[in-house]
Amino acid sequence: MLRKNPRGDYPVVHETAFVDPTAVLCGLVTVGEHVFIGPYAVIRADEVDEDGGMEPIIIGANSNIQDGVVIHSKDGAAVTIGEHTSIAHRSIVHGPCKVGHHVFIGFNSVLFNCVVGDNAVVRHNCVVDGHDIPEGFYLTSATVVTGATDLSVLQSVPQSAREFSESVVHTNVTLAQAYRRIQNEF
Repeated sequence: MLRKNPRGDYPVVHETAFVDPTAVLCGLVTVGEHVFIGPYAVIRADEVDEDGGMEPIIIGANSNIQDGVVIHSKDGAAVTIGEHTSIAHRSIVHGPCKVGHHVFIGFNSVLFNCVVGDNAVVRHNCVVDGHDIPEGFYLTSATVVTGATDLSVLQSVPQSAREFSESVVHTNVTLAQAYRRIQNEF
């Protein structure tokens, strides 16, 4: 479902993207080409700052927002999801937040007030709160990163994780195309 926010902003979705009919996109949201947005995802740009301003939520080309993901932002802050990026099932991305290109965010992970650099992998059940993750870094499942976390203990992304991330992106781009073909058959 696409709908306006109280300010009157309406989502813009590229014609090659697929948004599942159960997903909700509200407000100042821009969805790039070949994006797949799965069932029950919620992408909501409706809060404003103290001056009534709002930055957009942007989903980059060839990315996927999987089942049950929530993307929102406090006080109209920007949220950007880069190109060729996967946000896996039931994750929460809460702005202000920027997720780079070719990033994988695993199941049930939570991102808030952070930047995740290009080519990073954040595995399942991680929390990143108030600390940036540099390009190419790898967080193993259930890692918690806060402002006090020493990043020198983190490792770079192993080749197997990079290959997995790329396969998830490829699968979901294919799904976006396939669902667009059959969308009027439901």
